[in-house]
Amino acid sequence: MDANKPPTKRQTQISLEVLAIAQDFFQRESSGASLITVTRAEVSADMKHGTIFITVLPESKEAAALDFAKRMRSELRHTVMKRLPVKVIPFFEVEIDYGEKNRQHIDSLLRKAKAETEQK
Repeated sequence: MDANKPPTKRQTQISLEVLAIAQDFFQRESSGASLITVTRAEVSADMKHGTIFITVLPESKEAAALDFAKRMRSELRHTVMKRLPVKVIPFFEVEIDYGEKNRQHIDSLLRKAKAETEQK
Protein backbone atom coordinates (compact mmCIF):
# COMPACT_ATOMS: atom_id res chain seq x y z
CA MET A 1 0.00 0.00 0.00
CA ASP A 2 1.27 3.47 -0.88
CA ALA A 3 2.18 5.17 2.41
CA ASN A 4 1.37 8.62 0.99
CA LYS A 5 -2.21 7.88 0.00
CA PRO A 6 -4.94 6.86 2.40
CA PRO A 7 -6.73 3.64 1.47
CA THR A 8 -9.86 3.98 -0.62
CA LYS A 9 -13.24 3.00 0.79
CA ARG A 10 -13.13 -0.16 -1.34
CA GLN A 11 -9.61 -1.06 -0.10
CA THR A 12 -10.75 -0.60 3.49
CA GLN A 13 -13.89 -2.68 2.95
CA ILE A 14 -11.98 -5.52 1.28
CA SER A 15 -9.25 -5.38 3.94
CA LEU A 16 -11.90 -5.81 6.66
CA GLU A 17 -13.48 -8.72 4.79
CA VAL A 18 -10.06 -10.36 4.32
CA LEU A 19 -9.28 -9.85 8.02
CA ALA A 20 -12.48 -11.68 9.04
CA ILE A 21 -11.92 -14.51 6.54
CA ALA A 22 -8.25 -14.90 7.55
CA GLN A 23 -9.11 -14.96 11.27
CA ASP A 24 -11.73 -17.65 10.69
CA PHE A 25 -9.34 -19.59 8.42
CA PHE A 26 -6.41 -19.63 10.88
CA GLN A 27 -8.69 -20.46 13.80
CA ARG A 28 -10.03 -23.45 11.89
CA GLU A 29 -6.75 -24.65 10.35
CA SER A 30 -4.25 -24.22 13.21
CA SER A 31 -3.38 -27.15 15.43
CA GLY A 32 -4.15 -25.31 18.64
CA ALA A 33 -0.51 -25.42 19.80
CA SER A 34 -0.58 -21.62 19.62
CA LEU A 35 -3.17 -18.90 19.31
CA ILE A 36 -2.87 -17.04 16.01
CA THR A 37 -4.74 -13.74 15.97
CA VAL A 38 -5.13 -11.72 12.79
CA THR A 39 -4.73 -8.11 13.91
CA ARG A 40 -5.10 -6.38 10.56
CA ALA A 41 -5.08 -6.88 6.81
CA GLU A 42 -3.95 -4.49 4.10
CA VAL A 43 -4.72 -4.69 0.39
CA SER A 44 -2.93 -2.76 -2.36
CA ALA A 45 -4.83 -0.24 -4.48
CA ASP A 46 -4.77 -2.59 -7.49
CA MET A 47 -6.03 -5.44 -5.24
CA LYS A 48 -3.21 -7.73 -6.45
CA HIS A 49 -1.25 -7.87 -3.19
CA GLY A 50 -2.20 -8.07 0.44
CA THR A 51 -0.53 -8.42 3.81
CA ILE A 52 -2.02 -10.26 6.77
CA PHE A 53 -0.61 -9.18 10.14
CA ILE A 54 -0.73 -11.67 13.00
CA THR A 55 0.19 -12.01 16.66
CA VAL A 56 0.95 -15.35 18.30
CA LEU A 57 0.55 -16.62 21.86
CA PRO A 58 2.63 -18.01 23.44
CA GLU A 59 5.41 -15.91 21.98
CA SER A 60 7.76 -18.93 22.04
CA LYS A 61 5.64 -20.48 19.23
CA GLU A 62 5.83 -17.36 17.05
CA ALA A 63 8.36 -18.67 14.49
CA ALA A 64 6.52 -21.98 14.02
CA ALA A 65 3.16 -20.21 13.70
CA LEU A 66 4.55 -17.75 11.14
CA ASP A 67 6.00 -20.65 9.10
CA PHE A 68 2.61 -22.41 9.26
CA ALA A 69 0.76 -19.23 8.19
CA LYS A 70 3.14 -18.71 5.27
CA ARG A 71 2.71 -22.34 4.15
CA MET A 72 -1.07 -21.88 4.21
CA ARG A 73 -1.15 -18.76 1.99
CA SER A 74 -2.43 -20.53 -1.13
CA GLU A 75 -5.22 -22.26 0.83
CA LEU A 76 -6.09 -18.91 2.43
CA ARG A 77 -6.24 -17.32 -1.03
CA HIS A 78 -8.62 -20.09 -2.22
CA THR A 79 -10.82 -19.53 0.84
CA VAL A 80 -10.90 -15.79 0.14
CA MET A 81 -11.71 -16.55 -3.51
CA LYS A 82 -14.75 -18.60 -2.44
CA ARG A 83 -16.06 -16.13 0.14
CA LEU A 84 -15.26 -12.73 -1.38
CA PRO A 85 -17.15 -11.74 -4.55
CA VAL A 86 -14.43 -9.71 -6.29
CA LYS A 87 -12.68 -10.18 -9.64
CA VAL A 88 -9.10 -9.85 -8.43
CA ILE A 89 -8.00 -11.90 -5.40
CA PRO A 90 -4.78 -10.66 -3.79
CA PHE A 91 -1.68 -12.79 -3.28
CA PHE A 92 -0.96 -12.61 0.44
CA GLU A 93 2.11 -12.17 2.57
CA VAL A 94 1.93 -12.92 6.30
CA GLU A 95 3.90 -10.92 8.85
CA ILE A 96 4.13 -10.59 12.61
CA ASP A 97 2.38 -7.39 13.74
CA TYR A 98 5.22 -5.70 15.61
CA GLY A 99 3.13 -2.56 16.08
CA GLU A 100 0.62 -4.55 18.11
CA LYS A 101 3.42 -6.30 20.05
CA ASN A 102 4.94 -2.91 20.90
CA ARG A 103 1.56 -1.55 22.00
CA GLN A 104 1.04 -4.55 24.30
CA HIS A 105 4.54 -4.13 25.75
CA ILE A 106 3.92 -0.43 26.45
CA ASP A 107 0.56 -1.30 28.08
CA SER A 108 2.26 -3.80 30.38
CA LEU A 109 4.96 -1.27 31.32
CA LEU A 110 2.31 1.36 32.08
CA ARG A 111 0.33 -1.09 34.23
CA LYS A 112 3.51 -2.03 36.11
CA ALA A 113 4.41 1.64 36.68
CA LYS A 114 0.88 2.42 37.87
CA ALA A 115 0.93 -0.52 40.30
CA GLU A 116 4.29 0.64 41.68
CA THR A 117 3.02 4.20 42.26
CA GLU A 118 -0.14 2.93 43.95
CA GLN A 119 1.99 0.90 46.37
CA LYS A 120 3.90 4.01 47.50
